[in-house]
Amino acid sequence: MIIEKAETADLQQILKLQYLAYKSVAKIYNDFSIEPLTQTIESVWHEFEKGIFLKAVGGAGEIIGSVRAYIDDDTAYIGKLMVNPTKQGQGIATKLIYAIERECLVERYELFTGSKCTDNLRLYERLGYLRFKEKAITNEITLVYLEKHTGGI
Repeated sequence: MIIEKAETADLQQILKLQYLAYKSVAKIYNDFSIEPLTQTIESVWHEFEKGIFLKAVGGAGEIIGSVRAYIDDDTAYIGKLMVNPTKQGQGIATKLIYAIERECLVERYELFTGSKCTDNLRLYERLGYLRFKEKAITNEITLVYLEKHTGGI
């Protein structure tokens, strides 16, 4: 597996992976209208133009994971970390987070996940992210925001 910057030609495949990967989150909340499952290719293009997309490529050349980020001031906002469900539990998500942090050399990183996504919360906390805010989106969905400070670059 290699991790590298995604190209525009990868965006459709990344969006398909996103739909596949986020179905497990939708099942947790019994809500298949969550933004990762309704995002359009046009919206992905817009995010690509303003940020950084990384892809994890498997041995057969298929995209098996992805993460994206954009920088505003001294904070990198990391989002849409995803790994193909058949490839989870192999350290790919950890490698993607480390890779996006290396791409975005800033003083602070921020990301969020759903409060019921306990595997995600454990991963982020293991990687040094600390909870700093919660925000209720609906009666069923609460987002947990986490941050990591580098101590200055």
